[in-house]
Amino acid sequence: MKTPLLPLPSGFSASGVHAGLKAKGALDMGLVWSDKPAILAGSVTRNEVRSAPARRTERILKGGQAVRAIVVNTKFANDLTGRQGMRDADDTGRVAGKLLGVNPEEVLVHSTGVVGVPIPRPKIFKGVILGVEALSLKGGGDFAKAILTTDLVPKVSCRPVSVGGRTAWLAGCVKGSGMIHPNMATMLGYLMTDAALSQPLMRKLLREVVDLTFNRLTVDGDTSPSDSVVLLANGVSGAKTITNAGADYKAFRTALLGVCEDLAKSVAKDGEGATKLVTVSITGAKNDREAGLAAMAVAKSPLVKTAVFGADPNWGRILVAVGYSGAKVDEFKAKVDLGGYRVYSGAPKAGWSREKLRKILSRDEVEIKVDLGLGKGKAKVWTCDLTYDYVKINGEYTT
Repeated sequence: MKTPLLPLPSGFSASGVHAGLKAKGALDMGLVWSDKPAILAGSVTRNEVRSAPARRTERILKGGQAVRAIVVNTKFANDLTGRQGMRDADDTGRVAGKLLGVNPEEVLVHSTGVVGVPIPRPKIFKGVILGVEALSLKGGGDFAKAILTTDLVPKVSCRPVSVGGRTAWLAGCVKGSGMIHPNMATMLGYLMTDAALSQPLMRKLLREVVDLTFNRLTVDGDTSPSDSVVLLANGVSGAKTITNAGADYKAFRTALLGVCEDLAKSVAKDGEGATKLVTVSITGAKNDREAGLAAMAVAKSPLVKTAVFGADPNWGRILVAVGYSGAKVDEFKAKVDLGGYRVYSGAPKAGWSREKLRKILSRDEVEIKVDLGLGKGKAKVWTCDLTYDYVKINGEYTT
């Protein structure tokens, strides 16, 4: 697997190391460090079964303090591991904090992998030591690679943003391929910037952007117990602090939305066993909430997803999914397009071609559009096809 290029904003360094969690020397632990305390915003899974690291992250977010570091291990999710799991997460933070010379509560600890298996403490602690030693200004790509599980490719994105006439940078990476369904954000995601924002504004902004991107993403309808997305802002760029919703805020919001949309789409495209990225767009709903319900119903439908996989022009499944979504539907006003090709407008479009539609569905990227013709509500969701390989991967996940 090729190591991606992920330029880090000023004041950040990172690493990815092999701690012996995966076989054959594969990178399996990552570490991020900020030279200065970074303001923190984040979002954690709403799954009632939360991993120990997710619960710990929730606690730190509620504390409101700045953070300096993030430690991530793969292979073991540290979920359903009892009270020992919480001790393991806290002890990992303590080991990292001691090595870095900071308070353990300034260290986020995240885990991803198999549920119900305690972490191997000696290997995890060794990984922290190696990660600290390997920290580099050029370590962003190794970090993005080290946090992967069943992902086939690393997922990264970055953007410059002008704040008060000075250029700041925003960079992000995520891991996620299976157990992907929105209910906060269905993966681990890391966003870093050398801009400075007030914490209340940054938290509000991240909630908005998560809802428009990661919460519009589904692969298989399963919400992970480990999901966390965090944004760290260390202000090292020297740009003035963004404290209100003015021009600088709007510029930063545009950059953050772009990075998160890139990452959300990359997760959908790399869904377990996936061969196609599918974008579902709903317009003309009574309101945005109903548009979201309709879009998610189509994106989650196994019948729609398998039809896309097989390039089967069985387009009726799309409007049927909208019909049970909870959104108001008038089938005599609705329109359905696939890849820009209309197949339905209150009734099947006269003369539509099965062969043409099959060719459209055979593309690497497929766009499904439904106009409900009832209002101004709109929404967009990203998903992937459902393949034989998804069943194979998950039928053999621990064996």
